Amino acid sequence: MKAYSLLENLEFHDKNPYAEPLLVNENSRILRFTLRPGQEVREHDAPHSPVHIIVLKGTGKIAGPDGIEQEYGPNELLTFEPGEKHTARALDEDFVFIAFLHEAPR
Repeated sequence: MKAYSLLENLEFHDKNPYAEPLLVNENSRILRFTLRPGQEVREHDAPHSPVHIIVLKGTGKIAGPDGIEQEYGPNELLTFEPGEKHTARALDEDFVFIAFLHEAPR
């Protein structure tokens, strides 16, 4: 068993969002995203895995395949089907979320 403190030792990058791999193996991938105000994760998808996002800190806008952004904050869960495009954008505060995927990239 491993334990992770999800809001400690946060690492932010000044120019771009940072996706810190917390766990990557043949069965799963867990990434902690940290965004400074105004930073954006550009549109992308996970073609072979659903993506589950849990917002931990701050408020941001996340859009699904329709491109319509909605505001989300701490303790909210979003789910995307395999291949479903999505984006994320920090508003006026630091934005931190965890993304869970079922498999690591090949």
